[in-house]
Amino acid sequence: MKKKFLFTLFMGASLTLAACGGGDDTSDGGGDTATADGETLYAQSCSGCHGGNLQGGAGPELTAIGTKYSQEEIESIIANGQGTMPPKLLEGEKATAVAEWLAAKK
Repeated sequence: MKKKFLFTLFMGASLTLAACGGGDDTSDGGGDTATADGETLYAQSCSGCHGGNLQGGAGPELTAIGTKYSQEEIESIIANGQGTMPPKLLEGEKATAVAEWLAAKK
C-alpha cells in the first residue's frame, strides 16, 4: 500500500513538473516551444522518468528505442500512453519532434 502511494505521489509530481515546463525557451531562436527540437522537448517533458541520458528511471531506458519502434509507433505511445506512462504528455508537433528524435536512437 505504501509503495502504491509513493508511486502515485511520484507520478503526480512528475506530471505536474512536465506540465509546468517551458514556454519561454529561446534555444531555437524564436521562443516558441512548438518549434523546438525533439531533444529540448524530451529534456523538458520526458527526462524526469526516462533520464537525462535516456538511461531510464521510473520509465524504461530509451538509448536504442529506434531499433524497437518506428517514429510512428513512438508517436502513438506518446499519444496513447503505455504501461505507467500517461497519454498526451506531448501533442501535435511537439510529439512528432520527440518521436522523430527518439526514432533515430539506434
